[in-house]
Amino acid sequence: MKRKYLILGAVIGLSSSFVLAQDAPESLLPPGFGDPAPAPAPAPATKPPSSSSSRPSSTQAPRPVIQPLPGMSAPEISGVPSGSAAFSLPDDFPSIAEIEAMTTDEIDELLGLKPKFDIPPAARRKLDSVGIINSREGGFPSRMLAGQPASLVRAALAGNKGPLVSRWGHILLRRALATRFDAPQGMNPVEFAALRAALLNRLGESVPARALVQDVDTANYNDALTKAAIDSYIATGDILGTCPAVRLQGGAREGAQWDMLRAICGAYAGEGTSADRTLNKMLRQGKVAKIDVLLAQRFAGAAGKTRRTVNIEWDEVEKITPWRYALASALGIEVPQSLLKGASPYYRKAASTAPMLPLPDRAWGASLAAERGILSSAALVDLYSQIYSDSEIEGSLSGIASDLRDSFVAETPAARLSAMQQVWGAEKTAPYAMQVMTARAAARIPPSDDFADSAGAIIASMLTAGLDHGAMRWKGIVADGSQGWALLALAEPKTNARASTGALDSFIDDDDSVEQRKSRFLVAGLAGLGRLSEADTANAAKRLNVDFARQTRWSRMIDRAADVRNPALVALLAGVGMQGKSWDKMTARHLFHIVGALHRVGLDAEARMIAAEAVARG
Repeated sequence: MKRKYLILGAVIGLSSSFVLAQDAPESLLPPGFGDPAPAPAPAPATKPPSSSSSRPSSTQAPRPVIQPLPGMSAPEISGVPSGSAAFSLPDDFPSIAEIEAMTTDEIDELLGLKPKFDIPPAARRKLDSVGIINSREGGFPSRMLAGQPASLVRAALAGNKGPLVSRWGHILLRRALATRFDAPQGMNPVEFAALRAALLNRLGESVPARALVQDVDTANYNDALTKAAIDSYIATGDILGTCPAVRLQGGAREGAQWDMLRAICGAYAGEGTSADRTLNKMLRQGKVAKIDVLLAQRFAGAAGKTRRTVNIEWDEVEKITPWRYALASALGIEVPQSLLKGASPYYRKAASTAPMLPLPDRAWGASLAAERGILSSAALVDLYSQIYSDSEIEGSLSGIASDLRDSFVAETPAARLSAMQQVWGAEKTAPYAMQVMTARAAARIPPSDDFADSAGAIIASMLTAGLDHGAMRWKGIVADGSQGWALLALAEPKTNARASTGALDSFIDDDDSVEQRKSRFLVAGLAGLGRLSEADTANAAKRLNVDFARQTRWSRMIDRAADVRNPALVALLAGVGMQGKSWDKMTARHLFHIVGALHRVGLDAEARMIAAEAVARG
């Protein structure tokens, strides 16, 4: 097929040269100017033997010389005498009208002119190390996974469906996925990048996922990395970010969404007429939901000269999709609350990091994002500070912003604590997020016996932001066996700290959580951190009916990773063990192995914060 297209291209080019020669303008120079001097007459030569075939007829025009394409013989032109058959067009070759209707990309694909790379050689990235952060920026050493079996790393990444029950576990896993790693032994670097970006997307971390895929040249994408890239761009509302992959890969992929993206990217590349024709055809055929095409037309139309209006009506739309939410957000179109009510958490997490959305919409998703670990305490405070400054925002959001301000600047510690407690009770769907938001305000409350009853909540709030040294100031205030004592016993920065068995027994006696989950998590955390002796651990485990000695394939792998001192692999395997939407999906035995492995490979801070979070939220 490509051969006959190339042949025809040569014929068309040759025909065009004939036409140009015939229509060339007559020279305006005076006679003698621009004409070459006559060549001297050649010397007489020996007369060749007479041959009728060698003497052209006076009525026969000289045959044109056609330069053949490399590796091909010169095509014959109809009407020119030849020993071979005359040239004819392929039956399935596009007509002139069809060629005129093609986009530049389609013509390039037809003629095999589409480049493999879209950037010059000097600017191309190497694939030996792909990621966002290095070890000096908080990541892990780049060679840490290079010697690991590809099958193990692949299983740890592909097997994690997200989300994680632990906010701190999420933060640790995100850090590992974003690290600039060399690929594991036997794994293609592009596949490694695709697995990490896909998991980041599943965790709701579309912003670092987008940054990760951008560290690989588009020409090196495989199908998996292309999908992860498109998902990350759509989740962040960055529709035009898809264009390098869409334009370079062209018709290599199929699907309605891909075709709409090609039309949109074509419109922004100056091919508005072709894009409009493509989207109108999709609208007429009715194979794609009308709302999807209308949103694409609205977005593509912003790049055209006509700027025609496209009305978006949601009346007949029954559900929201990532495509619809992304385009609506990018266009500034409000999505009806009826579609968002009861929708997947995906949309709340996407809204939390979308700068183009109004503040109330971002706040709607921010609480869940903070609870999961996507947003930090500082980011949450920044958001509500903007809400406080916007006089047009009223209702509950305004009240939370006002109480948050008072928790920082009220005149007395009692007034600040009272305002903080108002914030803690303001959010019902993600209450832990409110403790995340007040972490630094809690650190401003001076330890006092007057606040002993609230010490557990104050300490828990500080630990959401890792303020362990500030939390330890309450050590002399909390009562032995209280939740505040339990949190400090786990968060204690001293590595040789030991827990009081008497206080532990008191905590277990007073624990009224479901199935004494808090007590089980406390024992698992203390044992994993080495703050209980083996005998004390066995006694507490027997009392709570927990078997820490039981092994599974996952527990053996994470213990083995800890034995060989590989924190990056431990982080990935810890993420596998923390999958779930709430802490009732976590077992004390899993927590014991996770905390213990992290502690042994030097990730002691993460181990302590995960264990404390388990008790606070258990």
